[in-house]
Amino acid sequence: MQQAALLVGAVFLLVGVLGFIPGITTDYDTMKFASHDSGAELLGIFQVSVLHNLVHLAFGVAGIAMARTPSGARTFLLVGGAIYLVLWLYGLFVGHDSGANFVPLNTADDWLHFVLGLGMIALGALLTRPRGAARRR
Repeated sequence: MQQAALLVGAVFLLVGVLGFIPGITTDYDTMKFASHDSGAELLGIFQVSVLHNLVHLAFGVAGIAMARTPSGARTFLLVGGAIYLVLWLYGLFVGHDSGANFVPLNTADDWLHFVLGLGMIALGALLTRPRGAARRR
């Protein structure tokens, strides 16, 4: 479980850094701090802003820090997964051109958040050992 949380955290950290690299992020010059008007897209697919990239960096740091203990790793995967499912719902119900879409999110982001949320929760649930398993060894 700790390795899974560490890997997920490292991927979030990498994505956060890549969001600030012109070329990997297309239309970099149109990036806003936080607005649905941000035209920058990571890999030409996922709409990003400075805030969006900072959220990825923060999630990455949290995942790496929480991976130090089994309970922290489990919490990161389960709570982080739940947060991403809430973001998925938010993206579905808030119009992409709305001022409330300040992160910003596009359709590709929405469905990536759905997959991330389910994946993180699945990792947190499936990699959890039963309480007595460690004592039986």
